Amino acid sequence: MRTREDIEALEEKILAPYAMKSKDTDGRIYDEPKHDVRTCYQRDRDRIVHCEAFRKLEYKTQVFVIFEGDYYRTRLTHTIEVAQIARTIGRALQLNEDLIEAIALAHDLGHPPFGHAGEGALNEIMKSAKVPGFNHNVRSFEIVTKYEKRYPDFDGLNLTEEVLVGILKHRTIYDKPGIAGEYANKGQTLEALVVDIADSLAYLSHDIDDGITSGCISEDDLGDSQLWKKAYQRVDPTLKSKDKQMFKYQIVKALIDIQMKDLLSASSQRLEQLNLRTSRAVKDYNVKNLTDPIIDFSPALKEERDYLQTLLNKKLYHHYRVVRMTDKANRIIHDLFEVYKENPAQLPYSVYQRDKRYSDTEKYEIIGNYIASMTDRFALDEHKKLFDPYQKV
Repeated sequence: MRTREDIEALEEKILAPYAMKSKDTDGRIYDEPKHDVRTCYQRDRDRIVHCEAFRKLEYKTQVFVIFEGDYYRTRLTHTIEVAQIARTIGRALQLNEDLIEAIALAHDLGHPPFGHAGEGALNEIMKSAKVPGFNHNVRSFEIVTKYEKRYPDFDGLNLTEEVLVGILKHRTIYDKPGIAGEYANKGQTLEALVVDIADSLAYLSHDIDDGITSGCISEDDLGDSQLWKKAYQRVDPTLKSKDKQMFKYQIVKALIDIQMKDLLSASSQRLEQLNLRTSRAVKDYNVKNLTDPIIDFSPALKEERDYLQTLLNKKLYHHYRVVRMTDKANRIIHDLFEVYKENPAQLPYSVYQRDKRYSDTEKYEIIGNYIASMTDRFALDEHKKLFDPYQKV
């Protein structure tokens, strides 16, 4: 039988000097006995997969709301795709795949219903109510440190510091790092940076897949992009007339492959130049160099990605069907917040205690957190119950 000590010894042999070794973790908030056969990051991954917030990702929007069809990606399928891409990158760079997987599986736990539209609506509402705005990284952090209650001795999942910092400081063009508090001077591991870039790689490529499938964008809409042209040229042109679906799959596959190879080449060169010899050196570097990530694409490909992202923003995210979904989501969340604010007694007993006096700030935070915990499906059902006089409550 392979023990935890055996796995930790294996990590010393096969991982790069700059990789985060399980035995070198900065630990958990609450001390726990070590497991016999699982490392600390394997335990973190397992705790995340078994938590309620992870299961809810199945019914939360990526771009297309669940009632648009069952082909489109949800937060759960997106999360799994990010984890898969991140592990591939990590394996090539000799990083800790268990740590990568734990951060990747947790990075979107805090998303409210209806994707970025829901987050924008909640942020606007909370700020107008004179309480801190909504940030899904902070929400993800609070879920795993406070709201998930699975253990008798503490709130949250008691994850390792490396996973918590990776969740809180997750950064893409859509994801803003949360207010770090006591974690302000804690640097991300390379494994966390891999998850950041894998998230960017996944949503650019897979939003194109969903956009074309939905009919909201066409191949011609993306034709000005050099990155799109490179991917297009890699695919057998005869497929287009024989099997359009297969043609699309092959282009998306080529897009991912081009980005992946560039990322690995550029990041390997960067690691060689920096010559970081320990995971501690990586963390220290990342505290001081927030805008200069070690794991990144080459400047040329970044420019090509940015242009393709701009086209996608114009053609897909501003398509009238997506705008309708966004506006509908905004209305639903505003409606729910207002009705709960006017009469919090409509909230479940477990959420709003009737024998306790709350300040307005506390009340608004309770309502915001309750809405954030909803899936798309639950928010739609709740809205019907509260606003449709013929719906059973």
